[in-house]
Amino acid sequence: MTLPLWSIASAPEAPIASSSAQTLIATLGRPAPARTAFAEARFMQVLDRPLVVSGELAWLGGDQLQRRVDRPNQETAIIANGEVTQQRAGKTPRHFSLARAPQLQVLLDSFVALLSGDASRLQQSFDVRYTTAASGSWTLVLTPRDAVVAKSIASITIDGDGTQSRCMRMQEADGDLAIDLLGPLAAMMPAQPTRESLQLLCQGVH
Repeated sequence: MTLPLWSIASAPEAPIASSSAQTLIATLGRPAPARTAFAEARFMQVLDRPLVVSGELAWLGGDQLQRRVDRPNQETAIIANGEVTQQRAGKTPRHFSLARAPQLQVLLDSFVALLSGDASRLQQSFDVRYTTAASGSWTLVLTPRDAVVAKSIASITIDGDGTQSRCMRMQEADGDLAIDLLGPLAAMMPAQPTRESLQLLCQGVH
């Protein structure tokens, strides 16, 4: 698939209540535990180059989510019962309330809603905009409804093809950006990623 960026951007939008959008979200549902590889590049204004990590995201059922980082250092974060447990190699586990981590709250709400195929939950947490292309590729743009969360996270953009999510882009309110390549696309993370090169990958331009 070699669609240019503007092909999807100019596609007609459909409200989340449309049958096509609800059908799409339903087809993304997977039985728990659902696991997918990820590679993330985090672009921060205070750094000259992005921070890149890779590992596995896993929905364990209910509101339980695990984010395991294998490279460059081992670290596991588990969200369960409104609490985050963070474990780093050789360190004592750290526990803190999910309310202190809006990025993880947004990740939980979006990832769980998508992997469970729950369109109503997605709509409760986000204003959802859906675009699609004739090739079968699609984009969901999620804007947090909670004003407190929106002060940290401006939007999440999820790109996919058919019944598979390819990419998740989390735009923070302060200008920082995290781009996650999901599933098989995770192995295509460039050695020196840029925002532009990753957005092309997200849109299926290889």
